[in-house]
Amino acid sequence: MKYPDNSQAAWYKDGVLLQEVQDLVRRSFMGPDGSLSIDPTMMSDLGEYECKVRNNEGELQTAKAFLNIQYKAKVIYAPPEVYLPYGQPAVLDCHFRANPPLKNLRWEKDGLLFDSYNVPGVFYKMNGSLFFAKVDENHAGSYTCTPYNDLGTDGPSPIISVIVLRPPIFSVTPKAIYIQKLGESADLPCEAIDRDGNNRPSIVWSRKDGQPLPPERHSLSGGNLTITSLIESDRGMYECAATNEAATITTEAELMIENIAPRPPYNLTANSTETCITIRWQPVAGYLRPNLEYTVWYRLTEAPEWRTMRVLDKNVMEATIQHLVPGKEYEFMVLSQDKYGDGMFSKQFRFQTQPSPIRAEDFDAQLGQNELGQLPTFSGGLGAPSNLSALSNQQGWLLHWEHPTQGLEGLRLYTVRWWKEPEHYLIGQAETFDNFYQLRHLKEDTTFKVQVVAVGANSQQQVPSPELLIDVPSQRKMRALIIGSSVGVLFLLCALCAFLYVKRSCLRHLFARDSEAACDEDTAESGDCDSDEQDSVKIRQSS
Repeated sequence: MKYPDNSQAAWYKDGVLLQEVQDLVRRSFMGPDGSLSIDPTMMSDLGEYECKVRNNEGELQTAKAFLNIQYKAKVIYAPPEVYLPYGQPAVLDCHFRANPPLKNLRWEKDGLLFDSYNVPGVFYKMNGSLFFAKVDENHAGSYTCTPYNDLGTDGPSPIISVIVLRPPIFSVTPKAIYIQKLGESADLPCEAIDRDGNNRPSIVWSRKDGQPLPPERHSLSGGNLTITSLIESDRGMYECAATNEAATITTEAELMIENIAPRPPYNLTANSTETCITIRWQPVAGYLRPNLEYTVWYRLTEAPEWRTMRVLDKNVMEATIQHLVPGKEYEFMVLSQDKYGDGMFSKQFRFQTQPSPIRAEDFDAQLGQNELGQLPTFSGGLGAPSNLSALSNQQGWLLHWEHPTQGLEGLRLYTVRWWKEPEHYLIGQAETFDNFYQLRHLKEDTTFKVQVVAVGANSQQQVPSPELLIDVPSQRKMRALIIGSSVGVLFLLCALCAFLYVKRSCLRHLFARDSEAACDEDTAESGDCDSDEQDSVKIRQSS
């Protein structure tokens, strides 16, 4: 390529200026005519080269070419020793480079051809590596690999000594859960041995959440982990890993700090429709614990009373509150709970429902009802639900109540709440447009208090019904009572049958005796008659 003396030329490899490619710049030079020479070439020189020429007028011309470096297949790395885990799958790799691509790869074991087709449980992978489905002692030995392509081979690899080792096993494992108090120490034991007993595996403790162990409050003795002066942030999942040259095995333990309430959720966000608001939150990182539950507290911003909604799915970090008033601002808090008690509330969060669009005909109708253009009000206010009752059925308990006798026109819905007594712990609440509701999954042998609240159109007018107590009996006691009653009735029936049988037997016996006596009398009378007849016969004969 020729160019005028006043032009400037530059070469690029794969978009990088050649002077910046340190390995190549020492083996290349540009001739007077702008041509590029590389001597000697190496495998890494393969790539796209571009020449850019710019003259004094600023005009730029470019030309590209792809340099393909071909060489014999060559092993570039071979580890002197490879450890395979006994009884587990494993792979023995041959690290090579080839251009043209690989055509064949030959493995030898202990100086003899190793053909995986003749060895059960050993297979060739697509890249020529050996795959052992289940390693055993017969797979140990000295291996070499030789790659081939169209240009041939650069020779076999150095010897790779394959050593079969048995994975470690735990001789002592920690408990699944440790519950400690603040300021105490926690001892988590962990010990492992090699199956052959020759070496002791290395043991490393770590936290599952990625946090480091407390640097000044933890110590390791053998494989045992000790954490002193426990603080709240020490709780979490811990992992003990035992490692030898063959494999790594792990076991876990959870450290819980007693009497520490869950951390409050944070980062509350929401979106809304006219009558619904979906609120989302995040748990505090590093403070996750099992069986964590959430309860959403909400109310109209100007309302004095809070409502609650329990999130039933423990893995869900969101809740949708329905049947809200359009165009109103609501206030929210999220409470985290677990079996150790209530945690802390999140920061208060406010969000507004979407306003309801007003149609012209609706506005005219309202304006016609009230000359001032105000919404109509209901005289007398909203009454309370009455005659609240509960009926047991197969699904649980069916609640039923009468509609308010006053202000029914302004009724929007009912809110049903139920508490566990005597703790007066709110179990749940639900909203319904009907005058009945089915309670399900109430705990047996427990007392519950139920109340129904009539909610007006503006959601601020709420009138509760009288409270109702429900005693949920134990099904075991009920079954025992039914079985006992059945056995008693069966016993009485058996006794009655026995009595009737004995009575009937006695009557038969008496009747039989009377019959025999009557027969004896008849026999006696018939005998006398015969004697008289005989006497009369004798008299006639004598005559």
